Amino acid sequence: MKMSAPDYMQCAEDHQTLLVVVQPVGIVPDEQFFKIYKQICVVNQISIRDSQRVLYIRYRHHYPPDNNEWGDFQTHRKVVGLISITECYSSKDWPQTCEKFHMQKEVYGATLYDSRLFVFGLQGEITDQPRTDVAFYLSYDECNTIAKKVEDFIESLSIVLESKRLDRATDKSGDKIPLLCVPFEKKDFVGLDTDSRHYKKRCQGRMRKHVGDLCLQAGMVQDSLVHYHMAVELLRSVNDFLWLGAALEGLCSASVIHHYPGGTGGKYRASRSYGNSGPAEAGKRHRPGAQEVLIDPGALTTNGISADTSTEIGRAKNCLSPEDIIEKYKEAISYYGKYKNAGVIELEACVKAVRVLAIQKRSMEASEFLQNAVYINLGQLSEEEKIQRYSILSELYECIGFHRKSAFFKRVAAMQCVAPTIQEPGWRACYKLLLETLPGYSLSLDPQDFNKGTHRGWAAVQMRLLHELVYASRRMGNPALSVRHLSFLLQTMLDFLSDQEKKDVTQSLENYTSKCPGTMEVLTLPDGLKLPPVPFNKLPIVRSVKLLNLPANLRPWKVKSVLGQNMTTKSPFIYSPIIAHNRGENQQKKIDFQWVQGDVCEVQLMVYNPMPFELRVENMGLLTTGVDFEFLPAALSLPAESGLYPVTLVGVPRTPGQIIIDGYHTSVFGVSSDCLLENLPGLKTNGCTVEVIPALPRLQLTSSLPRSAHVLQPSLGNEVSTNVAVQLYNGESQKLVIKLENTGTEPLETLEVASKTTSTKEKLYGDFLSWNIEDVLSQLPLKPGKIATFTVNIKVKLDFSCQENLLQDLNDDGISVTGLPLSSPFRQIPKPRADTKPINPPESSKGSDLSQSKTLDAILNFKYSGGPGHEEGYYRKLALGLHIEVEPSVFFTRVSTLPATSIRQCHLLLDIFNSTEHELTISAKNNEDLVLHAAECQRMAIQVDKFNFDNLPEPQGERLLFANQKQLEEEKQLVQGFEINSKLDIGWKIPSLKRQGEASVEGVLNQLVLEHLQLAPLQWGEYGTLVH
Repeated sequence: MKMSAPDYMQCAEDHQTLLVVVQPVGIVPDEQFFKIYKQICVVNQISIRDSQRVLYIRYRHHYPPDNNEWGDFQTHRKVVGLISITECYSSKDWPQTCEKFHMQKEVYGATLYDSRLFVFGLQGEITDQPRTDVAFYLSYDECNTIAKKVEDFIESLSIVLESKRLDRATDKSGDKIPLLCVPFEKKDFVGLDTDSRHYKKRCQGRMRKHVGDLCLQAGMVQDSLVHYHMAVELLRSVNDFLWLGAALEGLCSASVIHHYPGGTGGKYRASRSYGNSGPAEAGKRHRPGAQEVLIDPGALTTNGISADTSTEIGRAKNCLSPEDIIEKYKEAISYYGKYKNAGVIELEACVKAVRVLAIQKRSMEASEFLQNAVYINLGQLSEEEKIQRYSILSELYECIGFHRKSAFFKRVAAMQCVAPTIQEPGWRACYKLLLETLPGYSLSLDPQDFNKGTHRGWAAVQMRLLHELVYASRRMGNPALSVRHLSFLLQTMLDFLSDQEKKDVTQSLENYTSKCPGTMEVLTLPDGLKLPPVPFNKLPIVRSVKLLNLPANLRPWKVKSVLGQNMTTKSPFIYSPIIAHNRGENQQKKIDFQWVQGDVCEVQLMVYNPMPFELRVENMGLLTTGVDFEFLPAALSLPAESGLYPVTLVGVPRTPGQIIIDGYHTSVFGVSSDCLLENLPGLKTNGCTVEVIPALPRLQLTSSLPRSAHVLQPSLGNEVSTNVAVQLYNGESQKLVIKLENTGTEPLETLEVASKTTSTKEKLYGDFLSWNIEDVLSQLPLKPGKIATFTVNIKVKLDFSCQENLLQDLNDDGISVTGLPLSSPFRQIPKPRADTKPINPPESSKGSDLSQSKTLDAILNFKYSGGPGHEEGYYRKLALGLHIEVEPSVFFTRVSTLPATSIRQCHLLLDIFNSTEHELTISAKNNEDLVLHAAECQRMAIQVDKFNFDNLPEPQGERLLFANQKQLEEEKQLVQGFEINSKLDIGWKIPSLKRQGEASVEGVLNQLVLEHLQLAPLQWGEYGTLVH
């Protein structure tokens, strides 16, 4: 007969313990039973009176009776004490309770030394009767004397133990020493010759081994060593291998107790004192490499058992060295392996040896013992026993540092919990065991651990384990756990999944999330384990994050102070190295532009879809801290393996302050994720912190002119938001009506307007752009939603003079420009002379092409502010670009003068050429209109009063402060030309187009003409009238 169940928790020091079984009698609530059981277990050792020996107790609340039959083989397997716990509330039930107690004692009756019955709830005369084996308590809460009762009970066990030890050691039955047997041996020894020497040695050897067990239990370690050594010699001589293995194991256990007083079972054990020997003596007796004892035959009595072992102790090499302990364990296990019915003994010996090797840190040898334990056949085991076996193997592998092997057996145990043969599979136990395997496979439940360097562990095994976790959690009825584990699998194992596996996993995830969406909440399991959220920062993969500046027309600008725009006045020093150092640190993360409260702000992400199918991302938005920020969710669909794809996320800051872009939010496959930028490996960013200034008004500009495709390229900071175009003839005027609409939420309080001509090589005369700012200022403050109107006058006056090559063409055509009578102007339409024009005219003659138009570009700049931003000194810029195509109207081909009848007057002769394709009328002050056909040139004579240029103001301006004499003369001519032109008032009109303009002579009057038009400083003679 073999043992029914192994005790996987056994360790070498258990050989010195007395086994006490604590069991309920009748019906006792589990909670109350284990409450009393814990109080009993506290008393696990006592000191023997009048001795330095200590007695150790091992308690069990369940022990198979089959195992008790192996008590002669190893006495620590024998149940020597029984403590029963029962409830009895009536004296009528007392006889029945006593009967049950006696029946329970009969189960272990053959081996019991003593027993106790603890009765709860009984009152009356019965409780007053003095009994040593029964203790009465009113309730489970009033049982303070239990520990004392248990101590008394153990003392009684020690007395019986000592008497049995002495009785065995001093057996007086002559040569008839009883043969101790294990259950399966009894039938084998029937009919043997009991008088043979071989039989007697077998009996002596087994009894020596048995006495060694009793000495070890009695706390006499050194005595037990001597008996074990002697038993080994006797049993080896008769090839009694099973008991020889037990004697060797006893020798190992005694040596382990000597070497490792702290124990090998991983639980706390008090420091022990063995017999009268102290640590110093123990050290002297221990000799590394000590072998078996040498026994003097004279020390043995006729029956082979000597009562006095002091002589053997003095002559024995008692204790095994740590190395020899393992060798003897190997030998003992090899002997156990010869017997099919000793599988449990062999398995437990392997477990004990592994625990010793774990203390010695000899992992490889320990793994050999464990490998042997795996293949020990224990016959038909129940599913629960299989789970226990694999779990213990896992724990032992963990003890010796074989983490992956430990995880393997724990996973096997988990799968055993849900074996097909189990009617009610334990999915919760399976899930719990699977979680415990994670560290062994280099897995954790925190996705952040997978962002640190290269991947650790075997990805294929890890994926299999994660799939099993998903399935187990689903069978547990916890879909949230399934979603979390499947999300973890997809996030951390994405690089190792094949295309088909990616499709399968995502399809499963969508099925789960349709019933239970994935969240960013921490999941807490019943045992307190917390599962962190799993953000999908790989779906999609984000390569770069860039905060975008506001559009040019919405960017805020700071009003420059006296010290400069970016100068701080907090320090009296111009430069401080501390301030400079701090500024450098801030610039690493802070952006050099600002956002505005209430305006839509943008962050651009470059994303990549690693999936082999289209990836739909929903509810994507920004995660921020610092200010109240309203993000506007976006949805996008990324094609399969899209490559880098730009995505712009927008939002509106609702309060001013400093805003930090922490990350982004997504919803993919039904799982909501908050992805932080700090957790994104290899991310490129221009910074994450930006200043949000108080709200400013927003202006939207519309004009009466059509928009232009011609985009002006102004200087930095003056980007043009709107471009308009117009075509005008030289000298023509146009009104530009601008509507300014306040589309923001703050009132417009201040407005400044300025203009700038950006690109022209032509000389302009007069005011090109003019306006009355008071017209628009009178409409302020402009409330949100209101419109202000602003009118700008555009007046184009370029040079009306004609180049010399054009004059040559006209002369060739027979036009006389001298000596013509004023009363009969000559009219001549010139012939087309395209072939006479130079092919490559010089730079000065490029304007000779009469049909060539010229362009003028100008920018109207608006600076405006209002609301809280205005109080903080911020404003906005708005620019309108003007692109004007200037078509030529008329040219003055030659200018000359003739004297008049009065010395105060003269005739100004102007040869005027019509460069348009339409009939044109020229008018002048106090003069008849002159009609010019297309491409026709005629002379106009205008009688004018001579000018007194000395009364004109001197030209002024900053640019004239350092001008030379030539520049001063040119500026003086301009002033004189303006004065003459204002008096002439020459204009043109195209009736067919209903367009008109001014023809200016400012740029065509040379010095000689100006001298003829100047009034002489000295006047004489008599005024008269010229008569023809």
